[in-house]
Amino acid sequence: MAGARTEYGSSGAEMGRGQSFPLGATVVPGGVNFSLFSRDATAVELLFFDRVEDGRASRTVTLAARGNRTYHYWHVFVPGILPGQLYGYRVAGPQDPRRGLRFDADKLLIDPYGRGVAVPSGYSRQAAGAPGDNAAAAMKSVVADPRAYDWEGDVPLNRPFARTVIYELHVAGFTRHPSSGVADATRGTYAGLVEKIPYLQELGITAVELLPVFQFDPWDAPAGRLNYWGYSPVSFFAPHAAYSSRKDPLGPLDEFRDMVKALHRAGIEVILDVVFNHTAEGGGDGATFCYRGLADKVYYMLEPGGGYANYSGCGNTFNANNPIVRRLIVDSLHHWVREMHVDGFRFDLASILARDETGTPMSNPPLLWDIETDPALAGVKLIAEAWDAAGLYQVGSFIGDSWKEWNGKFRDDVRSFLRGDPGMVSRFVSRLLGSPDIYGHEEREPEQSTNFVTCHDGFTLNDLVSYNGKHNEQNGEDNRDGCNDNLSWNCGAEGPSDDPAVEELRSRQVKNLLSCTLLAFGVPMLLMGDEVRRSQGGNNNAYCQDNETSWFDWRLLDRHGDLRRFVALLTSTRLNREMSVDQPELTLNQLLGRARLEWHGTRLGQPDWREDSHSIAFTAWSLSGRTVFHIMVNAWWEPLEFELPPTQELPGRCWHRLLDTALPSPLDIVPAEEAPVMADSSYRLPPRSMAVLFGREK
Repeated sequence: MAGARTEYGSSGAEMGRGQSFPLGATVVPGGVNFSLFSRDATAVELLFFDRVEDGRASRTVTLAARGNRTYHYWHVFVPGILPGQLYGYRVAGPQDPRRGLRFDADKLLIDPYGRGVAVPSGYSRQAAGAPGDNAAAAMKSVVADPRAYDWEGDVPLNRPFARTVIYELHVAGFTRHPSSGVADATRGTYAGLVEKIPYLQELGITAVELLPVFQFDPWDAPAGRLNYWGYSPVSFFAPHAAYSSRKDPLGPLDEFRDMVKALHRAGIEVILDVVFNHTAEGGGDGATFCYRGLADKVYYMLEPGGGYANYSGCGNTFNANNPIVRRLIVDSLHHWVREMHVDGFRFDLASILARDETGTPMSNPPLLWDIETDPALAGVKLIAEAWDAAGLYQVGSFIGDSWKEWNGKFRDDVRSFLRGDPGMVSRFVSRLLGSPDIYGHEEREPEQSTNFVTCHDGFTLNDLVSYNGKHNEQNGEDNRDGCNDNLSWNCGAEGPSDDPAVEELRSRQVKNLLSCTLLAFGVPMLLMGDEVRRSQGGNNNAYCQDNETSWFDWRLLDRHGDLRRFVALLTSTRLNREMSVDQPELTLNQLLGRARLEWHGTRLGQPDWREDSHSIAFTAWSLSGRTVFHIMVNAWWEPLEFELPPTQELPGRCWHRLLDTALPSPLDIVPAEEAPVMADSSYRLPPRSMAVLFGREK
């Protein structure tokens, strides 16, 4: 850093001292205020670049320890700077990893509060981890003014969870496939997603849950592969630049906001999958982009001797309950809600956020309560993946009054029951009823459970019924990666099959799994492409497969249009007010206490809860009393004859069949107004299928 000099703005005005608040680059009259936290730094330089590929700064500002530092904040006002300006920092200080000090004055660092990130075509993760200057190959921050955007009256949708159907999707993977019909220039981008909004509407989706869109490092992956999922954050404020069709520095911000605005106009909320548990800097031999070069022992949990604690399984663990890091996380959430208009967040490995700086779980973690009680986040959807990679499992015990939880037990128990495992009837029923055995002690709403049978991490729905074992050879780890216990069943053949009997059974199982997800109490979540049986060839850990393995193949709409129709009618049924429980004053316990439920087996009033039972039936009245449903599930490998409740006391005095997963399309599900009458006193349900009947007032 020797030889750095202070320069002057284009107006000739001298640099100002600046202010410590707000953090980041803030556009103010006449220029930009820059502020950066670094407790142990001995010198800080602010570098400006004309082009993202440049290795030499066009201007350099040295921040004086006396004149430009308040407490641990380094700050300066630079006149004449405009939005779109590229910049970065060089920060000098002690190099003593055992004490949590890893300063490297040769490395160009992005601003942890930067609203935009530009990535050079010659970006090198290796250069960020090797000795020497890496400016030419480094990501650079972008000055942005979040106020400079016309939202055209856009406001949060505030859709209640009781009327929410979530669709987990990957921004790039949704339209990247050549079959998407999206122009080459916008395939795999925020703009490309906008073109597919009508498809989401037709499917009945009310919220998209986007895999990580914070700027991440795509090269944080095995050699020769790319990080596709994006769980490798570099910035917590900047949208991922590669998902933008625009190449100007501010383009990703505006294109992301255009997408949000368009989704809102279509009645679809935007939930972000956010990663606050680790960063892309990795372990001790990793890269230096930002945090380790500013305040290693502040931003990361360190073990005695300076090594990185690894509760994330990704090389480091963000020190979320340190006051500085807590502020950064909350400020990030504020930014995405206020300036980017997102509607909610799904927190990856959220249990890490409950650990203190030593890694010990806390009963009242400050960060989670900060988020829970923040008035700016009141009404924002908060969903926790309530576990971490080190074994902390908090499903049913996550803190707070507003957090919803990914219910991993719903996934496991529904899979187990439907594949025919013994001893699963009572657990299966509990999952359909909102998991009162998990959540009933908290007197919370029925929607505390986010119900899913598949997500990005694991088999797709098609692969769940097509493979007994994982096939991750493509990942380059000799099939060692990914979960070994998938509770899957291939229906008689491993992988693709041209046997009509195998395919018919797989189709039936897919519809069973979707029906349970969309009809159970809780918030349903579907995985991108499950509605058309998207396959990953048995890969259950496709994090590094940025190719057709992971992309949505739109040709499947023709091949499996019958299943897409099934899902669309099922979501419509789900959102019918007679089916949904849109009464926020009711807790799950109150709902189940008030609900009229009658349990049956193949004979009325005789449910079979035994270890070797594989079937259940129940009759449920809507809270209004105007509609009654009768649901039968047969996970046995033989047909079963179910007695039907008598019709004398039914609304409408007859049963109508809404769906039967064993029937071919379009008989498998029909609109309620077209539902055929069931005149018999019993219903024959084929093996491994389920049916829903209803009666209602005319």
